[in-house]
Amino acid sequence: MVERKLLVLFGSQTGTAQDVAERIGREGVRRHFKCRVMPLDSYTIADLIQEPLVVFVCSTTGQGEPPDNMKKFWRFIFRRNLPATSLSLMDCAVLGLGDSSYPKFNFVAKKLSKRLNQLGSNGLLPVGLGDDQHDLGPDAVIDPWLKQFWEQALTIYPLPPGLRVLGDDVILPSKYSFQFEDDGANGISVTACDTNIQTKSPPSRLCPFPARIISNDRVTDESHFQDVRLITFDISGSGIEYSAGDVAMIEPRNSRESVEQFCQLLRLDPRQTFLLKPNDAAIALPTRLPQPCTIQYLVERYLDINCVPRRSFFELLSYFSPDEMEQEKLKEFSSAEGQEELYSYCNRLRRTTLEILHDFPQTTSAVPPDYLFDLIPEIRPRAFSIASSQLAYPSRIQILMAVVQYRTKLKKPRKGLCSTWLASQNPQQSSVYVPLWVKKGMLQFPTETKIPVIMVGPGTGVAPFRAAVQERIAEGKKGNYLFFGCRGKSKDFFCQTEWEELNRKGGLTLFTAFSRDQEDKIYVQHRIKEQGPLIWNLIQEEQAYFYIAGNAKMMPAQVTDALKSIFQSEGGLSEAESENLLVDLERCGRFQTETWS
Repeated sequence: MVERKLLVLFGSQTGTAQDVAERIGREGVRRHFKCRVMPLDSYTIADLIQEPLVVFVCSTTGQGEPPDNMKKFWRFIFRRNLPATSLSLMDCAVLGLGDSSYPKFNFVAKKLSKRLNQLGSNGLLPVGLGDDQHDLGPDAVIDPWLKQFWEQALTIYPLPPGLRVLGDDVILPSKYSFQFEDDGANGISVTACDTNIQTKSPPSRLCPFPARIISNDRVTDESHFQDVRLITFDISGSGIEYSAGDVAMIEPRNSRESVEQFCQLLRLDPRQTFLLKPNDAAIALPTRLPQPCTIQYLVERYLDINCVPRRSFFELLSYFSPDEMEQEKLKEFSSAEGQEELYSYCNRLRRTTLEILHDFPQTTSAVPPDYLFDLIPEIRPRAFSIASSQLAYPSRIQILMAVVQYRTKLKKPRKGLCSTWLASQNPQQSSVYVPLWVKKGMLQFPTETKIPVIMVGPGTGVAPFRAAVQERIAEGKKGNYLFFGCRGKSKDFFCQTEWEELNRKGGLTLFTAFSRDQEDKIYVQHRIKEQGPLIWNLIQEEQAYFYIAGNAKMMPAQVTDALKSIFQSEGGLSEAESENLLVDLERCGRFQTETWS
């Protein structure tokens, strides 16, 4: 009989692909497959040749890049020396998660599907292309795609005799079991790697460096609606090395108030200690949790109780409900038919997990602790472009951070977990240590001394360019051109004194666009067009590099259009030739973007 094994491999940056992969794993268990779900880079890739059935779930990040936890796999699978029959014994399917507002929509999934086909795999169905921009989110594609996948899979791997698909009324076992200890009230100290000042290997996700906050300065005017901070961290003794374009990864924490509310709702004692035991030998223990651990540590530093939950949260929550009305509503939210209502209740309003648990009190109080890891995802680290150069500040890292706060129809304002937590820290009152590490960023700057750089960074998009300017000046590199935009010169002109001083001394050529300081709004793309002859000369004659960083909404496309219009007006190129030139510049690394939504 054909072996009924299912391997689900995911590449996930924000957790969505992982959530979908775990859903496929659960549905596989209901169909009596022996299932494993794991990140692509945690899997031994050479073993793929022995796998009968594999589903790949992968998101696309940035400008068509694979997520961090599948980059090793990505490099391996595209090796030219892999035989064309490498995966001829494998049945597979690829499900992509992307955002159609980006030009390289689901690029990773499309490219992976094509590569698996080149290596001889048997694709069970066309690649699925989930889209965040759809009114109902990626589920609009995922639901019908999975229905088709299971039909194909069960044709090739039929259910064993006497077994049927487990219905939705059957709850699956939890990932872990809690073993509570009696001495939780005795004040057992729980430590983790982020308290160890000296580390032998470079800091990483598994072992971040506890960087002390030296300063936490507001760089917008007090009357300005947006609170933006320039935060300086001390990384002395960390072994961290970074260069312009690199990114600081920071682990946020839930507030004391949130932790207390959560523990009250679930009737948990924050002081109690526990050990975790996996309920399946194939499931590893969470790497970032100490053993033993306290409930306080778990909720404050691990469980993302302030995220907007996904559909799977409501499905699992419904199993525990002793209240008929609450259970009915939860089942509706987790059904395919209830997705519009779920979107209105949860996603549109950005309602958090904690708020939803509060809305379903009978159900929440009945949730067994064993299911906490199945119900609530892990807190994700937040990425910040480093806004300083190690050549200028040898033992420091600086970030430029907008404090996220906005309103929906809910009474309470929505707040960013990491930015709110960091903004609340006052290094003048007490020593504050923040777990962080550094990873390579998307932007790469030229090493040649004479090659100029043109940098377009409105708002906090200027952060990596501040690092680049500091680094290039320290290395004696000239030809630094910066286009900076904000609302008002007196309101949110970040690092104004620094830029103007560098401009005066000749280390920087600065162009500014203050959109609200005159009747007609002026943006960076307008300033770029004004400097058409200069920009064309820099790119065509001096081989300049062109960079864009900032909000992905409209600015990058508008700046790119302005650049192409210069190719036409100053270089005499046609529209098609301008497009081709931009493609060529991007291919050789002379046109780079780093945007976020």
